[in-house]
Amino acid sequence: MTDQRRRCESAQEAVLEGWRLPVERIELTSEFGTTAVTACGPRDGEPLVLHHSGSTTSAVWFANAAELGRTRRLYAVDRIGEAGFSRPGPRPLRTPADLVEWLDGVLDGLSLSAPDLLGHSYGGAIALSYALNRPQRVSRLALLDPTQCFAGFRVGYLLHALPMLLRPTAARAQRFLAWETGGLELDPAWGELYGRAAEFPRGKFVVPHRPSAAQLANCQTPTLILLAAESRTHDSPAVQSAAARLLPDAETVLLPGVTHHGLLYQEAPHVNRLIEEFLAKRRR
Repeated sequence: MTDQRRRCESAQEAVLEGWRLPVERIELTSEFGTTAVTACGPRDGEPLVLHHSGSTTSAVWFANAAELGRTRRLYAVDRIGEAGFSRPGPRPLRTPADLVEWLDGVLDGLSLSAPDLLGHSYGGAIALSYALNRPQRVSRLALLDPTQCFAGFRVGYLLHALPMLLRPTAARAQRFLAWETGGLELDPAWGELYGRAAEFPRGKFVVPHRPSAAQLANCQTPTLILLAAESRTHDSPAVQSAAARLLPDAETVLLPGVTHHGLLYQEAPHVNRLIEEFLAKRRR
């Protein structure tokens, strides 16, 4: 095990201790590698599969798990090829189609036929792509400030991220996070993990294609979209407008005073309540 991996896993364990629920790690093996899933909540609860943002690991749900896991069975997935407990195998994830096939295997391994999906940022793009490609396998879909789904990135965001992407270090990642969140006070354990995840040896991100208007028009999956009004990632009002036009049946909420990276914990009680209320509704 490399020093970077050891430090990252240690930081991830520290954040998982703050979930305030007993957790278990499930390992699923395929030709893509070993996928680690952090599970918690009642075993007979309705399943909710969580997809984290880029390189943040399954531990990112530390402000959400205790509330969402009161009645639901949570499965937080560490993507193969990124920071976390998963391990790549002989077949790398190279294409959006590979992501879909990999997620088929994850749901099969968890014995889930059609769970609800919750995704943040890049994880939201993956969740939406899966729902469009496998509509029969997704009951409901909750997207938290999803990227590359309804609009592109702001140029300024990419420019600020560039130093971290070209030569990733913990210090650069933490400065970038402080910039995007406007200096929001962060949980120390989470700040440590975010920095260590940046130094983790990872492969190239596989980004799903942005859905076409025709694909979105055919989406029958009940969808909730929560947008961070102060997100520096993209123009959130423009994303809201595009989502309302392309997915008119979706519930779209613009949360004032919230940043992209702070969304999960900045207004956690409100965000958790909105997610719970949406998931409690009967499917059409």
